[in-house]
Amino acid sequence: MRIEVDCPSGRWLLAAALAAVVACAPGRLPAAEQGEGKFGADWDSWQANTSVSDLASVQRGARNYTSYCLGCHSLKYERWSRLGADLRIPPELLEQDLLPPGAKATDYIESAMPPADAETWFGKAPPDLSLMVRARGKDYIYQLLTTFYVDPTRQTGANNLRLPAIAMPDVLSELGGLKAAVYRTESHPGPGGSSISEQVFDHFEQLVPGRMSLAEYDGFVRDTVNFLDYVSEPTQLERRSLGLWVVLFLLVFTWLAWLVKREYWKDIH
Repeated sequence: MRIEVDCPSGRWLLAAALAAVVACAPGRLPAAEQGEGKFGADWDSWQANTSVSDLASVQRGARNYTSYCLGCHSLKYERWSRLGADLRIPPELLEQDLLPPGAKATDYIESAMPPADAETWFGKAPPDLSLMVRARGKDYIYQLLTTFYVDPTRQTGANNLRLPAIAMPDVLSELGGLKAAVYRTESHPGPGGSSISEQVFDHFEQLVPGRMSLAEYDGFVRDTVNFLDYVSEPTQLERRSLGLWVVLFLLVFTWLAWLVKREYWKDIH
């Protein structure tokens, strides 16, 4: 299902009401053996496969972010008004559906969580995510959000393959469910003919299903990553479009310069 919300109509409200029904973006589904509930052996090769040119996906990602991420993570370089203009969200719907109570459209997108409380609860203040995709890459963020697993030894009850000992709890577990990381033992030759054993991740096993199916949750994460990709550089589509014209201009200018050079030097040659 594709929910288009790029015009000033009630379809944005419809998209918000259908938050649990998210289309799976194109790309490989991160599951190798869905029938057995085992998947994730190739997690480090998963790719986001998103594009900020997909406006509907970025719009859904904005909805996802404000619902599940903004409580802890700010976007201090992005204004609500800029987000609304770029994503074609009418001002009245931006204020009604996305702006926190008391916030103005001209405000930067800031979390209401006090840094001191965040350090008390999580051990460190949650990072600002404005430039996280540019710093880490969208595949990294996608893998991070899809490789949480249950770990009773952690204070939050969760750990992560992409970022071990992560301080962030698995805030999306109600959507994607809870899963366990299953390890296998591998032996390697050691010094003096000894054998060294180590635990190597093998696959995930679903423990508790979430509100979304695997495909729906995968689409939810991809949309969220796509939104963060947009936030990391809101003008990237314009930059790429302008870049094509710049290259074309340089080619034409080079050709004209060559014609001028040939005209000036024809008598000498």
